[in-house]
Amino acid sequence: MPAHTGSAPLRPPGRDTPPPGRDAPSPGPGPRHHEHGHEPDLRHHGDAEVRGADGGLTDLAVNVRTGTPPAWLKAEIAASLDGLAAYPDGRAARRAVAARHGLPVERVLLTSGAAEAFVLIARAVRARRPVVVHPQFTEPEAALRDAGHEVGRVLLDAHDGFRLDPAAVPEEADLVVVGNPTNPTSVLHPAETLAALARPGRTLVVDEAFMDAVPGEREALAGRTDLPGLVVLRSLTKTWGLAGLRIGYVLAAPDTVAALERAQPLWPVSSPALAAAEACCTPRALAEAEAAAAEIAVDRAHLLARLGEFGQIRAAGPAAGPFVLIRLPGADAVRAALRTRGFAVRRGDTFPGLGPGWLRLAVRDRATTDRFAAALDEVLH
Repeated sequence: MPAHTGSAPLRPPGRDTPPPGRDAPSPGPGPRHHEHGHEPDLRHHGDAEVRGADGGLTDLAVNVRTGTPPAWLKAEIAASLDGLAAYPDGRAARRAVAARHGLPVERVLLTSGAAEAFVLIARAVRARRPVVVHPQFTEPEAALRDAGHEVGRVLLDAHDGFRLDPAAVPEEADLVVVGNPTNPTSVLHPAETLAALARPGRTLVVDEAFMDAVPGEREALAGRTDLPGLVVLRSLTKTWGLAGLRIGYVLAAPDTVAALERAQPLWPVSSPALAAAEACCTPRALAEAEAAAAEIAVDRAHLLARLGEFGQIRAAGPAAGPFVLIRLPGADAVRAALRTRGFAVRRGDTFPGLGPGWLRLAVRDRATTDRFAAALDEVLH
């Protein structure tokens, strides 16, 4: 089944006249559209599922790798504290990120997590018809709306495995946002499918926050310089357990990087976060991340196998990220019952294009999965 947009088509270019000194918002295909008739809460995130639990819940709701940050990374961050009296200097970290992707430093911008990058893009990139491909991480759309844009949606279909057909994206869309691998579906889109969306006059934002959890980072666009308007976002918070430190980066053409940098406040990334960025780009760190990605793939296969024991559960897939998306009857009641048994899982109905029948599960080690499967069996039987 093909992907589709919301209830109203994008209007042809030139139909709207912006007020003086301001771009007209994108008419978009009805941003307040949801398969169950209500607008999902775009500001709900997985941490809300475990907040206030006082450590009493096994966390399957947040996609940060467990057992992180590693001791060597903590030591690097701790060593940076001696320099807190000085203003942050991001030049070394920027060079490290550039070298890691084989790019000149002019194509790198360090950010306070990938979330800041979405805000910068919403404020600095001139767009009349922005479109977000859903289901996916909701912050890009929230940031665009906050910046005054009316956002169009392309809703991918579960019956088609949430696969993206480039033809589903309206030709007149001049800003397109898509995740790869996509949160929450865990779908890894082929690089050439995403590359087919790039064209002059369009900014193509590919959120690769979870790409370092994919063995070999296959299908990555980071490092590509041949695609017009390409902007790739990366996060170091998921694989390295740095959600509380806030560090990510943008890879884009120098003029785009410069425009985003002008929208940043001074010293947006702290010295400890810069130290972490530099440390996570070393050969040792990259090798560790690759080993972790391979382990995640094995653990994910085990999780999917255990889920396959329940006839009423359907997993979206094939999954490629450190999480899986499942559909089952009474998912909201199941989520509540699992919580009473010590497990927090992520509700799916806050993602556009999904509904109350969906849950997202973070991939954990096999022992944790087996404990979870036992609890799930109690709930479902």
